[in-house]
Amino acid sequence: MRIVAEHLNYTYNPHSPFATQALKDVSLTIEEGEFFGIIGHTGSGKSTFVQHLNGLLRLPSARKRRKKKARGGKLPETVLRVGDFDLADKKTDLRLLRKKVGMVFQYPEYQLFAETVAEDVAFGLKNFEKGLTDEQVALAVKAALEIVGLDYEAVKDASPFDLSGGQKRRVAIAGVVVTRPEVLVLDEPAAGLDPLGKRELMELLHRLHEQWCKTVVIVSHDMDEIAENCTRAAVFSEGEIKYVLPPRELFSHTEELRALGLDVPLTAKLCLALKARGVDVACDYTTEGFVRGVLALRKGGKP
Repeated sequence: MRIVAEHLNYTYNPHSPFATQALKDVSLTIEEGEFFGIIGHTGSGKSTFVQHLNGLLRLPSARKRRKKKARGGKLPETVLRVGDFDLADKKTDLRLLRKKVGMVFQYPEYQLFAETVAEDVAFGLKNFEKGLTDEQVALAVKAALEIVGLDYEAVKDASPFDLSGGQKRRVAIAGVVVTRPEVLVLDEPAAGLDPLGKRELMELLHRLHEQWCKTVVIVSHDMDEIAENCTRAAVFSEGEIKYVLPPRELFSHTEELRALGLDVPLTAKLCLALKARGVDVACDYTTEGFVRGVLALRKGGKP
């Protein structure tokens, strides 16, 4: 499912003293099959944008008036499509859209509520797909738990509150992917995890990307996470998009990113420090790419 947004605007508390424009003429295309990153400081508009992708935030009714003006040549038309779903159309089937576009919020383990793991994972599936037999539900839950790396027989009857923190997060993700969404959106998926937990979670997301979800979109403030995993990334700042580039190109704009209040990956900092000492390392800003670049210099007899 290709995601296309053109001239997207969104204002919280419109027509009030507290009005805040969170998105300002945002245009962005995410191709099917991408592992896409969205970065930006707090209040940049990144979370507001992704909440549009499954209809949690809707285009305002003023969009109709805007469309009429656009036809008259006064304003560009607002477009928001996810696959075949036109989110500007009030008749869009949001239930089907949300089955196709799974959303995992920050610290999803805090949203667990059922008495057993199996019941928790099955909850969304039963809401999206009516008329499933108990056997069909059990098979789907089993597949979802196994794809996130949990033993179905060992955890299905356990209380989700008795699991470890990492297991809880996996159960929460299983509850979203059990419908086999084509697009999976995650807000700060590795927040609060130690380095091992982060690595294991990103391995899980790549497994989901390869086997279950054609497109993965992650919102993250961790630049190393973006550099290591994403095909492209969009930088949001004050409701606008500043860059949409592959990480190897994006993180060459070190000073510009820092001016926006963002950090850069550790590999970018190392490359800059070495360059200041006369050592220019060719690097794509992944750890593997940095090591490869350093080894290439050594083989070439350079300092």
